[in-house]
Amino acid sequence: MRIAGAVRVVASAAACGVLLTTLTSCGGGEDPEKGDARSAGARKDKNEAQTTDLKRIPDVGDRLRSKIPDDSRQVVAVYGAGRNAPDSTVVLYTRTGSTWDRTAGWKAHNGRKGWTTNHHEDDKRSPVGVFTLTDAGGALPDPGARLPYSESAAIQAPRYWAKPYWHDFDYVIAIDYNRVKGTAPNDPTRPEGQSKGGSIWLHMDHGSGTSACVSLPKEAMVKLLRTLDPKQHPVVVMGDRASLKA
Repeated sequence: MRIAGAVRVVASAAACGVLLTTLTSCGGGEDPEKGDARSAGARKDKNEAQTTDLKRIPDVGDRLRSKIPDDSRQVVAVYGAGRNAPDSTVVLYTRTGSTWDRTAGWKAHNGRKGWTTNHHEDDKRSPVGVFTLTDAGGALPDPGARLPYSESAAIQAPRYWAKPYWHDFDYVIAIDYNRVKGTAPNDPTRPEGQSKGGSIWLHMDHGSGTSACVSLPKEAMVKLLRTLDPKQHPVVVMGDRASLKA
């Protein structure tokens, strides 16, 4: 799907998750006991370093894990460094049979004030939760996305923003938080009301925190766009590490 347009964009802040008038938002020892302890530690390290045949998505507790749809075979996990921190790590997991493989990972950023379980417009925090990923787009032409892709000049970051932010929306993947699935990422409709915020996306990184979105390097966005497949029912599991494990 492609939607061409040149709707004029008016923004209220330099990152998405905020309202845009058209975007609406934005280690042997001789001691057997010590030997056993070291062996246990080695097994733990091996498990932590394991990247294939994982029984579950690492560091995601039962509460959020239960919200991952049974038919989802692609999970974008966003591990926030802390509740009030803007830094995070994004890992792509894919499922084969009953196990998961770590496919790729990147450094990223989230809301500049961290995370929240009760996101509201302009709180500068990213929402904790599990959300589907159904639609993509950007100011640049489709790089080979599998998700429906809407190319539109209306998605482009306005040039009165600081220059580091100009390419934020060259590529975006809409996070299905308070939006209508099956529409372009900049569709203004907010089913839960304006105050609950919206236009929360995966988008290109400018080197610091966002208003609520999750930002990644360009190569990460291209990888995700070319990998996330509607037939695999992709979702994002996102939050600070403590909230993810809860």
